[in-house]
Amino acid sequence: MVRSEAGVGLLSEATVRTLAGAQITAPTELLAFDFDDTAAPAPRGFERLAESALLRRSDLDAVGDELLSWGLQLGSGMTVRANDVPLRAGTVVVLGLGVGRVRLPIPCRVTEVIDEPHRRGFAYATLPGHPECGVERFLVERRGDDVWVHIDALSRPGWLLTRIGAPVMRWVQRWMTRRYLRALAR
Repeated sequence: MVRSEAGVGLLSEATVRTLAGAQITAPTELLAFDFDDTAAPAPRGFERLAESALLRRSDLDAVGDELLSWGLQLGSGMTVRANDVPLRAGTVVVLGLGVGRVRLPIPCRVTEVIDEPHRRGFAYATLPGHPECGVERFLVERRGDDVWVHIDALSRPGWLLTRIGAPVMRWVQRWMTRRYLRALAR
């Protein structure tokens, strides 16, 4: 496997073509969801997860660069294979969750990149093969002198097995979200 920046593996051209041509499994309405509206209910059939943490670091640009280079996923212990580093809208990625070589492939496509003076981040949507169906947004934001990280997700089980084990999958999702927050909060 070819290596790129910060331990991100590059996807093969064939995998990029397959994932880039695959239809997002999340309903279109999720792609337009306003995560900034904290009172907005999750669409029917989906659960909303929203977590935030104050970072010890205050350099928004450096934290934003790390976020857009898959640092949050790498820092949480996932493997990352993508076609772009830093990521951009349309980037495809296969995350890996597991131990050693035994990893569950988690394919996603970046649907939005946020690059504003006080906010940086991205959102991705699930692709075929992902155990969940939904979208997730990762955002770092400056509030006064502080920098915060926000993780928001809308999801439902994507496979029969994850539907059967939905309570376990929700626990895994919350556990990974806490790992994500710790990855940048260090």
